[in-house]
Amino acid sequence: MTAARWTTIYLTTGAAMLAVLGGLIAATPRPGGRFDWLAPMIDGGWMAWTFPVALFFWSIACLLILFTLLAIRHPEAPRLGVLRIETTRGDRLFISLLGSAFLCLGWLFFFGAPLWGALALCLVYAAAVFRWV
Repeated sequence: MTAARWTTIYLTTGAAMLAVLGGLIAATPRPGGRFDWLAPMIDGGWMAWTFPVALFFWSIACLLILFTLLAIRHPEAPRLGVLRIETTRGDRLFISLLGSAFLCLGWLFFFGAPLWGALALCLVYAAAVFRWV
């Protein structure tokens, strides 16, 4: 596949994901003309779909799409890391997301909200996983 076609694929995918993000922002409730970021996006829904929750799942979707495109464009051979198991980019993403979930739960148990410190810790953890695992 040519480089121009890949550029078109990247731009189209990015535009689609930005359109979805715009839709999420447009769906955010605005009582009194101001955004209420923590209000439910679906009244009476079975899950608390607030903007931060939707943004979290949008971010995961973006990561999965990005890693799929990377796997197609630049196939990777599994490598042996510190855990002595063969891992690919996708495996390391899964390990970092799973570990980050446990780090955030531990942060909530020991320190409570807000989770900004946990977010910083998760980013350092993910960088370490992608570097050494």
